[in-house]
Amino acid sequence: MNILEILFIAVALAMDAFAVSVAAGTSGLLDNARAKFRLSFHLGLFQFFMPIIGWYAGIHIAPLVSAVDHWVASGLLLFVGIRMITGALDDDGEKVKKDPTRGYTLVLLAVATSIDALAIGFSLAMVNVDIWYPSVIIGVITSGMSLAGIKLGRFLGKRAGSRMEIVGGAILIAIALRILYSGLAG
Repeated sequence: MNILEILFIAVALAMDAFAVSVAAGTSGLLDNARAKFRLSFHLGLFQFFMPIIGWYAGIHIAPLVSAVDHWVASGLLLFVGIRMITGALDDDGEKVKKDPTRGYTLVLLAVATSIDALAIGFSLAMVNVDIWYPSVIIGVITSGMSLAGIKLGRFLGKRAGSRMEIVGGAILIAIALRILYSGLAG
């Protein structure tokens, strides 16, 4: 597998993380370098590890994972997307926003956006490709695209306020539905 093929795979895998980062950036809660780093690092880290897990799991686990991966990813993204929309629509004066770069929300986002990478790792094992080099490229590309997504989301969020948080939640829901549709369609 050449570098160009690996880059195409990495960019394709990073698209969900990019969209999630745009959505998270609209929240206005990623205003410091640590929060931006946490989100982009963890999304990239999970994208790095999932192909390795898929590689080592091989044929023994693949049938089990492939039967439910689309349900897991869709459910996690739906949950976070609905929370974003309901948070943006909360009319109370004491609107509580949860930082998407902390706790279980961060883990949910990282897992949901990296489940596809598990299947890629399994596929790479089937064609006898060494997993470490592609995994590093996938992780680095995902981190970079996530950081760019955060910046884009922050820009859009400043321009449109809570409306962009609703759009961000809708994007996550749309990604969830696309993953579910793709999984069910086969």
